[in-house]
Amino acid sequence: MLAIIYSTILLFQAPAAESSWQQFRDFFNEYLNYPGFELWRFVNLAIFVVGLVWAAKYFKLPDAFKAKRDVIRAALIKAEEDKKAALVRLTDIEARLAQLESEKESIVAKAKTESEDERRRLSEATNAEIKRLREQADGEIARLSNQTRAELRRFSAEESIRLAEQKLRSQIGATDDARLVKASIQEIGGLN
Repeated sequence: MLAIIYSTILLFQAPAAESSWQQFRDFFNEYLNYPGFELWRFVNLAIFVVGLVWAAKYFKLPDAFKAKRDVIRAALIKAEEDKKAALVRLTDIEARLAQLESEKESIVAKAKTESEDERRRLSEATNAEIKRLREQADGEIARLSNQTRAELRRFSAEESIRLAEQKLRSQIGATDDARLVKASIQEIGGLN
């Protein structure tokens, strides 16, 4: 930018000062126009930096940058805390998964023992029920046997009496019958 200003000033100068112009050009080419070291670039950069610093202060950019930096810092801290919490949860879940296999094995073992106990209990209950039914059947058989014997005795006694009565009737006549009736009446106490 400064080079443009110098070039413009030199362009409008009068040719009368040729010797001073020649001296300036020689000075400029000898001391200030090294390749890679152009003074105008540094002056241009200085003007830009001064303008940028002034704009930053005028528009209060440092405060905005500080606020944004604080927001970013808070977000990073929260992200770190979330990461730690997630790692704790991950560790807890991995521990649960490790325990899950042992819990599964203990549940299967417990179910096997419970099923074995239930099978044993059902077997014992079945055997007790069989024993009770046998005792009940034996008691019923004994009762029916005694009842049948009693009926057979009664039937036998009735048949014996009937056969004896039949035999007596065939052997006893009317005279024997009258005599037996009189003997029975006298045993009782006689006729009134």
